[in-house]
Amino acid sequence: MIAGRRPVEEAFVAGREAKRLIVVPQRRQALERLVLHATNLRIPIVEVEGGTLTALAGFDGHQGIAVIVPPRPYATLDDVLAKAIERAEAAFVLALDSLEDPQNVGTLLRSAEAAGVHGVLFPTHRQAPLTPAAVKASAGAVEHLLLCPVDDLAGALADLHVRGLRVLGAEAGAPLSAREADMRGPLAIVVGSEGQGLGPAVRSRCDVLVRIPLRGAIDSLNAAVAGSILLFEADGQRHTALDEAPPLAPEQSATTTQEPEALPPKRRSRAVKAAEPAETVGHEAKPQDLLPGGPGPEEDLPKPVKGRRKKA
Repeated sequence: MIAGRRPVEEAFVAGREAKRLIVVPQRRQALERLVLHATNLRIPIVEVEGGTLTALAGFDGHQGIAVIVPPRPYATLDDVLAKAIERAEAAFVLALDSLEDPQNVGTLLRSAEAAGVHGVLFPTHRQAPLTPAAVKASAGAVEHLLLCPVDDLAGALADLHVRGLRVLGAEAGAPLSAREADMRGPLAIVVGSEGQGLGPAVRSRCDVLVRIPLRGAIDSLNAAVAGSILLFEADGQRHTALDEAPPLAPEQSATTTQEPEALPPKRRSRAVKAAEPAETVGHEAKPQDLLPGGPGPEEDLPKPVKGRRKKA
């Protein structure tokens, strides 16, 4: 079961096969867009009371909607590395070592997808399951991630090391801070459990251990927060180049052939006006609907008619 408005929407966007859509009648009007989309796909719609959906989902944050889907397809290590090759990027992997809180699992999955992680490894035992609450905490990010369950997490990390990835573990007492560590190149980040941290076998497979410096009175961070900080620190180091070139200075602009101040007074105002960006007539377009067949941007507004200038 996938519960929550955003997770259900992301499941539809990802093309997940749906068995039926469950809706609370009191919330149906606010969820009409998703209901209509399910109707167009000929997905059966079942109405239940809010308490019944809470019992089915196992948590009360379902927002009045859920979708029943077939078992989630899982990936392998080869699939994760193939995705990195497909994107022409250095492999970037997140490994979860026996996390116990589904909320932390969901939050880390959301951060991983946002940071561009190619896949997530987690043990099949001693790990919080991917419950509807965890999927809801991920805001639907699980629909766009390669999830790779492994029987032996330490062995899988050793396999990644053989394939050229460095394994970085988070530990509070590490001598090296996250900012001091080199996180460029193929990398796997391991986040330990909330109470015990990294297990001995997993810790022995780490090439480097890092800590997050804390300035306040609290001496520890939530596992999901610490893992998210490391993910985005690594992402920042991996993409240090600016996305866009800095704008040219006025004296370097190719369209300006003469400084306005150097022109005669009668021509200066015209030159200054030509150098200014032209005003645009229109409106801010609405964001595109995520679902197929949704509303598009509004039609362009008519341009205002300028009146004739009076003669002096």
